[in-house]
Amino acid sequence: MIPPLIVQAAVEHGLNLIAISDHNASDNVSAVIEAAEGSDLTVLPGMELQTQEDVHVLCLFDTLEQLLKFQSLVDENLPDIENNSELFGEQFVVDKTGDFLKRKKQLLITSTGLSFNKAFHAVTDLGGLFIPAHVNRKMFGLFYHLGFVPPDLPIEALELSRHITITEAWKQYPQTQNYPLIQSGDVHYLDDFLGANQFFIKNPTISELKLALRNEEGRHFSVCQPS
Repeated sequence: MIPPLIVQAAVEHGLNLIAISDHNASDNVSAVIEAAEGSDLTVLPGMELQTQEDVHVLCLFDTLEQLLKFQSLVDENLPDIENNSELFGEQFVVDKTGDFLKRKKQLLITSTGLSFNKAFHAVTDLGGLFIPAHVNRKMFGLFYHLGFVPPDLPIEALELSRHITITEAWKQYPQTQNYPLIQSGDVHYLDDFLGANQFFIKNPTISELKLALRNEEGRHFSVCQPS
């Protein structure tokens, strides 16, 4: 997607906070942040990590510097496989206007060598927010690949896919009752801006998001599920 169009679509949908979280990559995050300059939209740097166990995790940070440190660790743990563009599609890196800069040669649509446990500590040690993504999905979902939420890790929240309600999730996956649940857009195309999470916070920062997820110090959140 083109950075200015991402910003435009987000603003048109009444959003003032989004995260850019490409699969195992962060090369296009800065372009969207730059494209959002001068608007009312805040763009958090992020990544959708695929762990060693084939679990997708949403990794969010306050700064590009934090994200790039995490990216270095991810790069060290990505298999040395070149992307087959005919099979998997192109992996373009663009600037803030959407103009082509380069192609990523290393295959990104694969599991890293980072375990779920190691990834959690790497993200949180950098001050980031670690949220297992679409935990109810058979493909890359936490429950289908690990079978449970590791009890020794202080997971802040779980993310559900848009294809299930929170009530349904509570019934099908009882462990979800023990965690705050968000429901992100998982936007791959501009038409995918469906549903949102409303965070009542003072500033668009990771620490404030954590307070809202914990319902602490007057911060809180709610999920607006798509109809």
